[in-house]
Amino acid sequence: MFDVVTEKEISDKLKELDGRIPWSILSELKSELERVKDKLSEEKLNRIVERVVEEYEESLVEANEAVGTVAAQSIGEPGTQMTLRTFHYAGVAEFNVTLGLPRLIEIVDAKKEPSTPMMTIYLDEEHRYDREKAKLIAREIESTTVGDISERTEVDVVNYSLVIYLDEDLMRESGISPKDVLNKIKKSLRNKKVSLKGNKIVIEMDEIDPLEMRRVAMKSKEVRIKGIKGIRRVMVRKEGEEYVIYTDGSNLKEVLKVKGVDWRRTTTNNIREIEEVLGIEAARAAIIREAKNTLEEQGLNVDIRHIMLVADVMTMDGEVKQIGRHGVSGEKHSVLARAAFEVTVRQLMEAGLRGEEDFLRGVVENVIVGQQIPLGTGGVELTMSPEVFRRLKRDG
Repeated sequence: MFDVVTEKEISDKLKELDGRIPWSILSELKSELERVKDKLSEEKLNRIVERVVEEYEESLVEANEAVGTVAAQSIGEPGTQMTLRTFHYAGVAEFNVTLGLPRLIEIVDAKKEPSTPMMTIYLDEEHRYDREKAKLIAREIESTTVGDISERTEVDVVNYSLVIYLDEDLMRESGISPKDVLNKIKKSLRNKKVSLKGNKIVIEMDEIDPLEMRRVAMKSKEVRIKGIKGIRRVMVRKEGEEYVIYTDGSNLKEVLKVKGVDWRRTTTNNIREIEEVLGIEAARAAIIREAKNTLEEQGLNVDIRHIMLVADVMTMDGEVKQIGRHGVSGEKHSVLARAAFEVTVRQLMEAGLRGEEDFLRGVVENVIVGQQIPLGTGGVELTMSPEVFRRLKRDG
């Protein structure tokens, strides 16, 4: 019978590995060892720890491995098989989300706003299981404008005015009163006299100017009565046991303030918005998630470590940068590497004006000048002293 190890002995053993392997692996290893400590001897503990270290070190990238090129190939090759299409949600007009190659391009180009911004809003314990409660939050989030609750707009030539006819049923459904509409339009059109007559909003004009009438009509229709700016449409769907709200449009900052929203799980496909509201680490995680989901939706399996490398490169300076001449590729230290990517003449001319120097430390610039590239065996330099060389020559 062997002496079983204690939790202290396990902790002391793992402390020796601090700095050699990541804390996440150490933490998982510790919990697993503590779970089976009654079956562990000191010898067995040592063997397990040695094997874990060995497996971890073998999983690391070899020195001078072309990780960037491999990642680019691993994402780029499946990218050629992706379709150019948009996914439409059934039963909701014009409610769609960009997928496939266009979406992947949006992610790596770090677009200011995606072509189809969309949010997935999860609810808290009180609201997630009740459809009516979920609908109440959805109505609170959905942006409702004057145009959404009006029947028509007419020009009253006799009285020099613009008349907006409000729809009673739509107002009742949205929980909006005619007075709410009047106050909002008054606030928006400060230099116009606005009055309420029954279910009609009357905007008095100084003269019948067609262009001015059109401008005022358009502006008044776009006045937001309730809801969050940018959220054009909402949809409540049941997923498993809970109700989830999907939106056409995105405004993460304001949505997270709404009572009943689970801020821990709520997300958006707008990576720039995530960076602004939650920070660069959250933006990095969003890039990985969005790229992975886009590829998997097309049935393409890419190792997540390639996507993680791209996300790391895009966010390593503390802000999201595109993979392109205005971002990562355009900020390379090598003049020749920048010139090889795009706008060759301009890059060379500007580098010449600034008197830049290229030390030929990368792959692209060494290929251009015909030198050995610093990858694989090309990354190793051997020197030999004259005495050793003469001795080897003499000894044959």
